[in-house]
Amino acid sequence: MYQSIPLSEAANLIQDSQTIALGGMTVYRRPVAFVRELLRRPNRPRDLTLLCFTAGYESDLLVGAGCVGTMRSVYFGLESFGLAPMFTEAAQKGMINILEETEASIVMGMRATMGGVGFMPSRAWIGTDLPKLRPDVKTIIDPYTNEELMAFPAIPCDVAILHGLEADSYGNVKLNNNLGIDMELVYIAKTVIVTVERMVEQVEKSTDSFLLPAPGADYIVHAPSGAWPTSCYPAYPVAGGEFMRYVDACNAGKFDEYLTEFIADRRSDLG
Repeated sequence: MYQSIPLSEAANLIQDSQTIALGGMTVYRRPVAFVRELLRRPNRPRDLTLLCFTAGYESDLLVGAGCVGTMRSVYFGLESFGLAPMFTEAAQKGMINILEETEASIVMGMRATMGGVGFMPSRAWIGTDLPKLRPDVKTIIDPYTNEELMAFPAIPCDVAILHGLEADSYGNVKLNNNLGIDMELVYIAKTVIVTVERMVEQVEKSTDSFLLPAPGADYIVHAPSGAWPTSCYPAYPVAGGEFMRYVDACNAGKFDEYLTEFIADRRSDLG
């Protein structure tokens, strides 16, 4: 059975050096309100491993605030709005550890965790230079065919944070169809937190949404506009002007000023 808790309580569940996963895709349905609350903490978490299929605005804020020690993602950027400025700077200066991932490696690592095994074999990466960047990824010999395969290690996850359209009193959550790897994160995470735009009596299935059934979420948080400035279709679109304002601030060396304004935003506190 899930628990309904406020944002502040949800953010306090994150501890130093944990692996946390942020759901959504690029600039769509990201758990921005949760990240804001995490950054409001007087003792912000440190040395986090951030796991994302694609990392974006919300992840860049965590990197810029010094919360992330290791990054594992297939892509880190702001889509049509360009590079993620704080991640790009941290990567160029060697201030953050990057575990290179591809679609295949991240999926195989999650499948291993879901299967309760230490690794998942695949033909991916064979014949490439990618293993040089990931010495933890070994090769094995298929005992049935004698074929050489890559053995992708299981990916652990302490907490996964997703954002959805709505949830009901039973713990069902409606997500839109732009799922990314949200459902897989639910299976591999020890704890699942879902922020939602609204609470309803009963979530109904529809053709433009996907249902995360109970008991997928351990904690549900009411956070209106919780994905803004990323989009949460069909509630609101991407706020392009805000993305441009963020990039301009970072390029002008004013990340700290932007972060202060970001933390002061109370739009998601109405829940």
